[in-house]
Amino acid sequence: MAKKNFTGPEEYRPLSPWAYFGYSVLFTVPLIGLIVNLVLCFSNTNINRRNFARAFWCIYVVVVIAVVLVIAFGGHEPSLDEYIASLNEV
Repeated sequence: MAKKNFTGPEEYRPLSPWAYFGYSVLFTVPLIGLIVNLVLCFSNTNINRRNFARAFWCIYVVVVIAVVLVIAFGGHEPSLDEYIASLNEV
């Protein structure tokens, strides 16, 4: 369905691919993106934009959980020197 031929209500107007790209870039800006994402998650102006913001919010949650798990289980990656030293011990 082409965006310019859409005749339905404004809240159901589809987003263009460039809009999705722009929102993705905006949401990845560290603090501003998080604030804009939260605002759009609860916005009622466009359902497609709200759902995209909610999907991006789910990505935020998954990344935070992954980081917490890596830190909790000792995400220390040994350096190359330590790895070579451990091979020499064997």
